Amino acid sequence: MESLSETPWDAVIEGTGLQHSLLALALSRSDKKILHVDANEYYGGAEAAFSLQDVSEWVEKVKADSNGTPFQSPTLWKADTEASSDSEKLSFSRAYTLTLSPQIIYTKSKLLAQLVSSKVYRQLEFQAVGNWWIYNGSLEEPLKRLPNGREDIFHDKSIDNRAKRGLMKFLKFVVDYENQTEVWEAHADSSLQSFLVFQFQLPQQLQTIISALTLSLDTPDKTVVRWALPRIARHLTSIGVFGPGFGAVVPKWGGGAEIAQVACRAGAVGGGVYVLGTGVKGSYAIEAAETEVPKVSVALSNDETVTTRHYISSKAQASSDAKVVSKVIAVISSPLPSIFASSIEGSPLAAVSVVVFPPESFTEEGLSPTHPVYIMVHSSETGECPAGQCVLYATTHQSQDSQAILTAAISRFLKAAEDNAKLLYKLYYEQEQLPGTSSLDLAFDDQMLDDVKAQWKTVLGYGDTEEHPAFMDFPDREGISPDDDDNDNDY
Repeated sequence: MESLSETPWDAVIEGTGLQHSLLALALSRSDKKILHVDANEYYGGAEAAFSLQDVSEWVEKVKADSNGTPFQSPTLWKADTEASSDSEKLSFSRAYTLTLSPQIIYTKSKLLAQLVSSKVYRQLEFQAVGNWWIYNGSLEEPLKRLPNGREDIFHDKSIDNRAKRGLMKFLKFVVDYENQTEVWEAHADSSLQSFLVFQFQLPQQLQTIISALTLSLDTPDKTVVRWALPRIARHLTSIGVFGPGFGAVVPKWGGGAEIAQVACRAGAVGGGVYVLGTGVKGSYAIEAAETEVPKVSVALSNDETVTTRHYISSKAQASSDAKVVSKVIAVISSPLPSIFASSIEGSPLAAVSVVVFPPESFTEEGLSPTHPVYIMVHSSETGECPAGQCVLYATTHQSQDSQAILTAAISRFLKAAEDNAKLLYKLYYEQEQLPGTSSLDLAFDDQMLDDVKAQWKTVLGYGDTEEHPAFMDFPDREGISPDDDDNDNDY
């Protein structure tokens, strides 16, 4: 095999995070020479998924990293379970696949269509996201299901008739908001809260519920209308696309990390070369004569230097106002059956449920949350933990008290679930949004696919208006069955 430096590469891609892995997938049928490197010894980048041992190693690595981006301040805690029964203990390390980025994927997302058209969906298994809950702090019913449709709204006795009419009017409007600009365009830069009051006379209770559907980490008074409407519409129009009772899915065995690994596998089958444990030390443009194509020299951390027409970097500097979130990954000793049980006839049992904590719904001594907390509750059906346990992924805006706020929210959730669940394991960390990297949104943002398509066109040399092959739309490979399309080409 030629050495890396002897090969004239069409593209060098640095990092195997989801965005760059999808780019490798998009280029996998282009007959281009692709070198895909990652300084880490694992696939996935910021979307990576780890065993318990891997988490411990990752924590030590982040602590030792002087730059710290995009992750900072990891702390790891394990319960003392020596005297506990087997059901209240952690299992062996590889019984867990804990993901750094537990994004849900709405059924209307373009990503699912592209995974089908590129044929890699055959290597993935998806689980339903259902049962959205909101924590209200009441003694009688601290966890309440979010209304899932017209019937739920009419049977909800906590909503008076006037508010129900306003809510139904809003829901009818928002699923067709693109054709009703006269209703919202003048309020596009106003807060969602003021818009819901001014246009639909909705009380705070319903403002909170509607805001929860956006998965915004801001409160309704700070969530902008032009940002919120497409996300609410996405939620509502996705329900029922693949079946009753749910509108989103997650890939089994580690979420975005699983998609990234499958995409890289497809890139390898297409001839791409993968080198883990090798990063990029630096790069510079090579001056070219008029008859030559401009190239880039890329110095790798393994002391080889390669030449490429295109270098796609994973390095980015955060802006001074970069968004930072705080996250907790927790393992608990209960399957929480009531959280996943369906209330819709014919709907599948959810593998993921979403719990929303509005900031006004809970306070602890010395704590006053100013942003909502979201907890994604993953059952063992996701393949992320053993049967009889669950994984909780909690997220909120980073603040001085965010670790204590997330801990308090998890404690309140476990108490409200009334299932005698015990906390077995907890990882806290903070994550910063870097330009050109994966979004910190709790749901996959299709803007990433637009960015991948733009990079794909650049590597293939297509202009904005030039005709080009369909993006990530591949025929079946001749002579290869779907089950055979999984070979690696690691260097």
